[in-house]
Amino acid sequence: MNIPFWGLVGYLIMKLQTQIPLERAKNQIDYNSQLLLLGSCFVENIGEKITYFKFRSVQNPFGILFHPVAIENLVFRAVHQQEYTAEDVFFLNERWHCFDAHSNLSSTSKEKLLQHLNQGLENTLHQLKLASHIIITLGTAWVYESIEAKKIVANCHKVPQKEFSKKLLSVEDIEKSLVNIIDLINTANQNIQFIFTVSPVRHLKDGFTENQLSKAHLITALHKILNSPSACAERSRSIRGGRGEAGLFPSYEIMMDELRDYRFYAEDMIHPNTVAINYIWEKFKHVWISEEAQRTMMEVDSIQKGLQHKPFNLVTEAHQQFLEKLETKVQSLKKRLPNISFHEK
Repeated sequence: MNIPFWGLVGYLIMKLQTQIPLERAKNQIDYNSQLLLLGSCFVENIGEKITYFKFRSVQNPFGILFHPVAIENLVFRAVHQQEYTAEDVFFLNERWHCFDAHSNLSSTSKEKLLQHLNQGLENTLHQLKLASHIIITLGTAWVYESIEAKKIVANCHKVPQKEFSKKLLSVEDIEKSLVNIIDLINTANQNIQFIFTVSPVRHLKDGFTENQLSKAHLITALHKILNSPSACAERSRSIRGGRGEAGLFPSYEIMMDELRDYRFYAEDMIHPNTVAINYIWEKFKHVWISEEAQRTMMEVDSIQKGLQHKPFNLVTEAHQQFLEKLETKVQSLKKRLPNISFHEK
């Protein structure tokens, strides 16, 4: 067989990486969309991209939530407008904490913590009512239950481990929690598009085998929900109603299969590095962001890079002309998309 050299190289490269087949989604994200992002630290990576490209979104009002029960609790309290009170918080290591939220919300002031928590509930409900898409990223099936309160917590806040019991959520536990999340959200918004994904971040502190078991439980539960709607039809009336079917984006599978090399990991050899995050983002963009929106994203990127430019001399005529051209681009885009702003404080 007579194959040109570069053709042979291309053929070999294709065969050196298995590609996960991806299809473009039906109800894609565009610049009219409203997004809510909830879940593990990987949703923060996606959220940074969403924010950079100026999509309308709200991200993790309670901070990072690693497991489905924590997400369910946030959605339940938001939808039912159950505000937090002094009984829901505690003082430890000179800060006030809440077991339902990430330590980023903790404060030296009890009043400020309660304000943050209740504002988070308000923001969650407000965005749930507006949202066209909700992205939920599940990190782990391992949870910690407070022995005294008999309640699964979202974050232990360095409370001594003896005060918790650690357990692995069963597939049935996760399935039940996900159905509850879906039903609760649909009471606030029946036209929302669900996008689920399992975080590619490995939780190796639980153990290597334990991490695999955890991810397997999450993936199995999601596939049961999304691929066997008849099994939970009575419990979740509209997972396949409204704007369309809920979707499962394979973040974890892409990391484990297409990026199965430690050069795609950060220094801790656990979290995806910038190259991996960008790679998975490109895949997500292909599936979930409309072609028209992608063209707009190129304009936004050009403006963002211009705004980040650091000139040697601010008062030169060349720099002033650069700023004028940049402002012309901003105003031109704002005429088409009035909600976009590049000058937030």
